[in-house]
Amino acid sequence: MTRFPLFGIAAFLCFVPTAVSARNPVLPPPATAVEPTVAITITPEIDRPGPAFEGWGTALAWFADVTGGYPDPVRQKLADLLYGRNGLGFTIARYNIGGGNRAGTPPYLRPGGAIPGFWRQPAGAVGTDWWNPDQPEMWDWSADARQRWWLDAIAARVKTPILEAFSNSPPWFMTVSGRVSGAEKGKDDNLRPGQEGRFATYLTRVVDRLQRQHRIVFRTLSPVNEPNTDYWFAANRQEGSHWSPARQATMIDATAAALRTQRLATVVAAMDETSSDLFLTDWAAYPAATRARIGQLNVHSYGTLHQTGVRDVARASGIPLWMSENDTPGDKLPEDFDDIRPALALADHIVADLKRLEPVAWVFWQAVEDLSGGARGTGSNWGLIKMDLRAPATAPHPIHLTTRYWAMANFSRSIRPGYRLVRVDDPDTVGAVSGDGRDLAFVHVNAGISPRRLTVAAPGSWTATTTVTATGRDAEAGAPQPPTARPAIIAAPMSITTIHLSKR
Repeated sequence: MTRFPLFGIAAFLCFVPTAVSARNPVLPPPATAVEPTVAITITPEIDRPGPAFEGWGTALAWFADVTGGYPDPVRQKLADLLYGRNGLGFTIARYNIGGGNRAGTPPYLRPGGAIPGFWRQPAGAVGTDWWNPDQPEMWDWSADARQRWWLDAIAARVKTPILEAFSNSPPWFMTVSGRVSGAEKGKDDNLRPGQEGRFATYLTRVVDRLQRQHRIVFRTLSPVNEPNTDYWFAANRQEGSHWSPARQATMIDATAAALRTQRLATVVAAMDETSSDLFLTDWAAYPAATRARIGQLNVHSYGTLHQTGVRDVARASGIPLWMSENDTPGDKLPEDFDDIRPALALADHIVADLKRLEPVAWVFWQAVEDLSGGARGTGSNWGLIKMDLRAPATAPHPIHLTTRYWAMANFSRSIRPGYRLVRVDDPDTVGAVSGDGRDLAFVHVNAGISPRRLTVAAPGSWTATTTVTATGRDAEAGAPQPPTARPAIIAAPMSITTIHLSKR
């Protein structure tokens, strides 16, 4: 297959907007002595590859609701940075079907968090039982234009994008609390009893309409999100809803039935649990009939206990598994676009997820996050790109690429759709092989202070090239090495190194 081209910072200068922040490398303190080089041999099991990898992506949701309303040059640049061939080359997007609070609710959700719902409340309608999905006047198909802009932008950049629709909360009039941010108590279910069918109808009709309106295909629909947790309560600043395992099963059944009624090829994804141990708890409570209605298993990796158990559930069930949401900003480090430590934390986490879960896709949470440092405090390192999401749409919109963006590039540009993950004996390395077996990609994370000499023990003769992200090195491409039977490279301290092997 055609290899995805490699690009370093120089290639980006042709299309990154002038507002992108200048680099100001934070160099590590000088070593008092030369650290010895550690020798590591990487031995991939290329004769036992996993299933075809589907790609990398991001949820849209909050950042798309904001940036989709930016001036066109800015939002086009953002789309290029994430989905362009010279950017991260993402191929997956998760579109958030908003629930929507009652009209007139004072703003309290975080920037971008108030995703509009597609319902319309007629004048004079009162209470919570007025909505009738069969009456056209009950729908507002002009809603959520900013997030929908991203659907068109992605379709223009990716030949066959993989799209998933997901929900964080039902509309306010289907909830117990009357708010899309959760029940009054975090352990209480917020969907009113008996509303599963109506909510499923809402979700599936939105999927149907957007598919026809935007000429796209939603492969999956995920009706619940991080359901069996105790932090979805009405005072939250984002949409969320608790679901007991029994209510989850009922909602999955209702969604599968509604998709059949709409005659959609879209299948149910479930259950987007926040951690692997809660995923296993939920799954164990589902009846066999509910499990059979799930076409894709989704798990988040904010909690990683028992990840191999989730992997085994997927294998035994014959259902593809996604790591469908994560962001690992680093342990309480202040916001810093140039600090390599948050990038190392992210890369470490991706390597562990791929090795333990063995998913067919890895999806970031919010690729663009709000500035949070400076006058707002020390901030945090959530996101790959930082922008002031609170600024008016007509204001200047500087784009700040962080080291975490370049760390993601080490993965997303090298392990491409159609590659297959292979087991690697080194805990800091993840590997993949192309469909034709003529290309190998390894991403190695050296978070220590000693350089490492990496030797790849793969049969045959290979031409090796490297891509390195470290302090002052943004997915920097190295020169090809002459073909050799055991390629060897040096992984610098505190760096992320991708080794590309090609047999031509």
